[in-house]
Amino acid sequence: MMSTEAKAPSDTKTRILDAAEKLFGLNGFDATSLRDITTEAQVNLAAVNYHFQSKESLIDAIIERRLGPVNRLRIEMLDAAGPSPTVEQVVEAFLAPLLMMDVLPAVPLIGRVFSNPSLFVERVYKKHLLHVVKRFSEAIGAALPQLPAEERFWRLQFMAGSMSHVLALSGVFPLMSGQPFDRAAVMGRLAAFLAAGLRAPVAALEED
Repeated sequence: MMSTEAKAPSDTKTRILDAAEKLFGLNGFDATSLRDITTEAQVNLAAVNYHFQSKESLIDAIIERRLGPVNRLRIEMLDAAGPSPTVEQVVEAFLAPLLMMDVLPAVPLIGRVFSNPSLFVERVYKKHLLHVVKRFSEAIGAALPQLPAEERFWRLQFMAGSMSHVLALSGVFPLMSGQPFDRAAVMGRLAAFLAAGLRAPVAALEED
């Protein structure tokens, strides 16, 4: 049987991550101090310094904790689809990991990140999403070779935007629809919608 002392370091680190994620989501990154986090987590400052060294490293660890497993599963699903994936396989690989992993507690934090463009680009997009965007762009190109690279970029952004919208409003949809939020059913609808959008003809753009 594992002793309390043996579990303490892991439990302390998790408490710090949970507290920081909650407070960053509620109050923002700049308005949340390390003292706020230590109070919420019921640990001392030395514990934060030991596990994360700095507030910046703590932010990175929180983002990695939520995005890392999702993105690894996304890549695994793309790999399993082979070199010639269908549109549906690409969409499923993009959405399904969010059903398999509970990311809803991180929605307020994600909202804070999106509201800070420089933070999103430097701390999230470049570190955690750029390689995923590249792989999904390649997969869309394999499934729909007629799409130009620029069009693949935008359609992938629209996929991400639709997904983020659904996650952000997951707590509000029951009030709007009068029905419980069934993630599997909603994601099924979203997958059908996105597959149709990916297959849509390329719109002719008007020149000035």
